Amino acid sequence: MSDVNEVGERDGWRCWLCDKPVDPDASVNSDLGPSVDGFPIHVSKKRTDTVERIAHRACNTMKGKISPVVAWSPELLIVDPSPIVATVDRLRRKGGREIVARCPDQNDAQEASEWLLDRLSRFAPDLAVETEIQPGGGQFVLILRAQ
Repeated sequence: MSDVNEVGERDGWRCWLCDKPVDPDASVNSDLGPSVDGFPIHVSKKRTDTVERIAHRACNTMKGKISPVVAWSPELLIVDPSPIVATVDRLRRKGGREIVARCPDQNDAQEASEWLLDRLSRFAPDLAVETEIQPGGGQFVLILRAQ
């Protein structure tokens, strides 16, 4: 188990799940206090690595016992959003591309694309991804592609 300060400095004192600031001086017994969260990342079928990230105590997955959830921004106008954690896991293991959301117009799709790339830069900094927007059927599909 790594030192909280070391992991916090590496992650910029931002919770890897809720993306809100973590107060390094808060009590570790407080729900908003800092904690180190170890989460298994599947690299291949047989190999799993554990990555340690800073999290609020309330957000901590307890070494993977609680499934992590990364919520989409409520300001975005999207339909049928894919779970971000599962999508990142699949793209990390298999590569390729995956449809992650549908949007009613081009501007909403562009806004969702920018938000998703920004969020993934902090959630999965080791994963190189790009987004693509494709029109079809009176809507715009947001696609996430592993590079």
